[in-house]
Amino acid sequence: MSRLRLISMLAVLVIAACALSLLIGPAQIGPMDSIAALVAGGNEAAMVIMREIRLPRALLAVLIGFSLGVAGAALQGMLRNPLAEPGIIGVSASASLGAVLLFYTGLAGASLLALPAGALAGAAASVLILLAISATQASTITLVLAGVALASLAGAMTSLVLNLSPNPYASYEIIFWLLGSLKDRSVDHVWLVIPLMLLGWAALWASSRTLDALSLGEEGASGLGANIPRARAMVVCGVALCVGAGTAVSGAIGFIGLIVPHLVRPLTNRLPSQLLLPAGLGGAALLTFADIVARTVIPERELNVGVVTALIGAPFFLWLVIRSRRELF
Repeated sequence: MSRLRLISMLAVLVIAACALSLLIGPAQIGPMDSIAALVAGGNEAAMVIMREIRLPRALLAVLIGFSLGVAGAALQGMLRNPLAEPGIIGVSASASLGAVLLFYTGLAGASLLALPAGALAGAAASVLILLAISATQASTITLVLAGVALASLAGAMTSLVLNLSPNPYASYEIIFWLLGSLKDRSVDHVWLVIPLMLLGWAALWASSRTLDALSLGEEGASGLGANIPRARAMVVCGVALCVGAGTAVSGAIGFIGLIVPHLVRPLTNRLPSQLLLPAGLGGAALLTFADIVARTVIPERELNVGVVTALIGAPFFLWLVIRSRRELF
C-alpha cells in the first residue's frame, strides 16, 4: 500500500471517529442540531454540551492518541525492539506521581490546571535525570534500564502515597485518576497540551532520519555520520513532552504506543521515519474509538478509557511475547 493512500485512509478514520465521538453522549442531540451548536450556535444547552463537553473530549482523544502512537513508533525505532512502548522510560509513571502528590497534599483543587502542572513537573524531573544519564555517552541499554528504574521508583512512591492517604475519598480520587479518563475535561486542558505536544512531535520528526540509520545498528549508524547521543536526547525529550502532556490531563493511558506501531508497520516500508505519521493517526483513531466504547459499553455507567485500552492491549502484548519467543526458538 502506498504511503499516501495509507495516510489518507487513517486520516478519514480519525475524522470518522471524532465525528462519532461528538454525536455520542447521554444528552440526545441530533446530528444536525449538533453541527448547528458547534458552528452557528442556536440552542444554548446544546451549545454548552457540544462546545464545552464533547468537543474538548474528542480533541484530547485525538491529540493524546496521536502523541502516544508517534512516541511508541519512535521508541521502537530507537531501541530496535518491537516490545518497546512510551512507559519504558518512566515518564508516564513520574507524571502520575507528580499528580498523585498534589492529590495527597490537597493542592489539586486549588486550580483547574494545578493537577496537570503537578504531572508535568513529575515528567520534567524524570526527563532531567534521563538527559543527565544520556549526556555521559551512556548506551541505549543503560538509558532503558534507568527508565525502568525510574518507573519502578515512581510506582513505589505512588503506592506509598496511597498507603498514607489521609482519607478514603482522597484514595478514591487518586485511583480513579490513575486509571485514565477523558471525562470532564475542558478547552483549557486542550490549550495546555497543544504547545507541549507540538514541541514533542517536532523533536521526534527531527530525529527520524537518525532512527532510520539506527535500523543498521549503532555502529552502522555512526559509520553513516549519525549523531546518536543527540538523537537519543531528542527522542527522550520528544517522548517526554508527548507522554507527559497527555498524562497530565488524562491520567495514565497505556498500550496505545505499543499496539498501533505493530498494526501499521506491515503497511509501510518499516522505516521509522515512514512509520511516525501513520502510527500517530492510528493512535488517534484507536484512542477515540476506545473512549467511545468506554462511554457506551455499559449503559448508564462510564468506564475509564485507560481500562479499555488495557483490556485491548494486554492480550495483544501477550501475543507479541509468544510470537517473539517462537521466532527466537
